[in-house]
Amino acid sequence: MTKREQKPLSPKSVKNVFGVLHKAMSQAVLNGYIAKNPCDGIQLPRVEKKDISPLNEAEIRAFLNAIKGHRNEVVFKVALFTGMRQGELMGLQWDNVDFKAGTILVSQQLIHEKKKGGIYKPAPTKTDGVRKITPAPIVMNWLKEWKTAQNAQRLAKGEMWVSDIEGLVFTDEHGRNLSNTTLTHEVKRIGEKIGKEGFRFHDLRHSYAVAAIRAGDDMKTVSSNLGHTTISITMDIYASYTEDMAKASASRMNDYISSNF
Repeated sequence: MTKREQKPLSPKSVKNVFGVLHKAMSQAVLNGYIAKNPCDGIQLPRVEKKDISPLNEAEIRAFLNAIKGHRNEVVFKVALFTGMRQGELMGLQWDNVDFKAGTILVSQQLIHEKKKGGIYKPAPTKTDGVRKITPAPIVMNWLKEWKTAQNAQRLAKGEMWVSDIEGLVFTDEHGRNLSNTTLTHEVKRIGEKIGKEGFRFHDLRHSYAVAAIRAGDDMKTVSSNLGHTTISITMDIYASYTEDMAKASASRMNDYISSNF
């Protein structure tokens, strides 16, 4: 594709670039380099919200049944119950899993170089931040069991165990890093199996967020676990679900008042 044929930036990309530029210009104003931020008052293109397709409780049960015995069962379960991004799971290393404290430090992701012959390599997270999450104890138990199984595989393979990136939590049967294309296709096939057409790996992240909100987790915690830069991003994405929770809360309060006063 030539430069003339390149597609224009999406509204979301324009907004992201604008945010960086606006912040830089604001700093220039504070430093006295310019009198006014030239970015103020600029009207940005509207960002259309994408529909999300989280699993409901019945679908979660169906999904868990469908992945039993699957090679990447633990990957899918950790994604579903932590909200970690696909690249973050692929790049997670054992050094960042603290079984004693029951925490996971999300500090990097694994990305594929966009060039011929490109390889997978560690890179900063999507927001360039590091976050610590505290999964449910059962999630940490799954990881502990997987570590034991992985060590057994390493011993069984011997010299055939080839790790390009040492210490990865999730690897294939030969010790190599997982492929995002493979994971994406596998989740899509599982989605089709349970009647969830067009289901994506990223929808596991949405499923976690919605389940956490329905379980009563506060939005600050949910936002922090997802690695969003601001709580407003979380509120915006899951607005309809927070509204449902607000209505449910009002109903509970109404029952409480009616029963006690």
